[in-house]
Amino acid sequence: MIPYLAKILLYPIKSLDGVEVEKATILSSGALQYDREFAFIDTQNRFVNGKRYPKIHLLRSEFSLEKRLVRLKFPGGNAEQVFHLDQERPVLAAVVSDFLGFPVQLQQNTTMGFPDDTNSPGATVISTATLTEVASWFSGINVDEMRRRMRANIEIDGIPAFWEDSLFAASGETVSFTVGDVQFLAINPCQRCVVPTRDSYSGEVYPNFQKIFGQKRQATMPTYVNTAQFNHFYRLSVNTRVPVAETGKIITLGNSIEIYQ
Repeated sequence: MIPYLAKILLYPIKSLDGVEVEKATILSSGALQYDREFAFIDTQNRFVNGKRYPKIHLLRSEFSLEKRLVRLKFPGGNAEQVFHLDQERPVLAAVVSDFLGFPVQLQQNTTMGFPDDTNSPGATVISTATLTEVASWFSGINVDEMRRRMRANIEIDGIPAFWEDSLFAASGETVSFTVGDVQFLAINPCQRCVVPTRDSYSGEVYPNFQKIFGQKRQATMPTYVNTAQFNHFYRLSVNTRVPVAETGKIITLGNSIEIYQ
């Protein structure tokens, strides 16, 4: 079995829908270009995300990265509105403010984006087999829905479920791996928040999601995994950093994945 890069998913506006791309460029921060480049901020300068505002799940978005456009569709209607991400930010923020019922601003960060973990802003990594396995733990949730809930950037195929758990070691240590000719440093298993417990389209909460997840995750943990990084088992996907020397390099679908011990 040969690990390879099967999907690249970017989320141009934090907490909105993702977009699949064939390749992505590494920024100087280690983040992927265009990923979480924008974020809505409330009047207390906090992220408008699914953790705080479940209503954001109801907002559908499609992106044209080349044209710098976002197409929004609001619940209860067929009308779609299109905004230019560079030229119409105030209008976009005003429309989303009306939808949410409180004022928001749209902020931009072209260096790092707005990751949850600013110490490890590199792409988050998961495998297709892992998503498939985790989806099987829950009635009515398929692999596509689990993918939308977990919101990882890099998806690896050609490997068994939880293979990516071999990418991290003890706390404070890193595991080096390459995607094509780009070096990544795996840091730790990603701590999940309340968002995966909710339907990615409706925001409806799946009963006892976190409890079921934790029990199944612990029961299916491969023997080779360093469990020292699991203070609880509500963790999935791997956080990374990228050496500054990799700035400007590109990862592409089909790239092989190799671990360096």
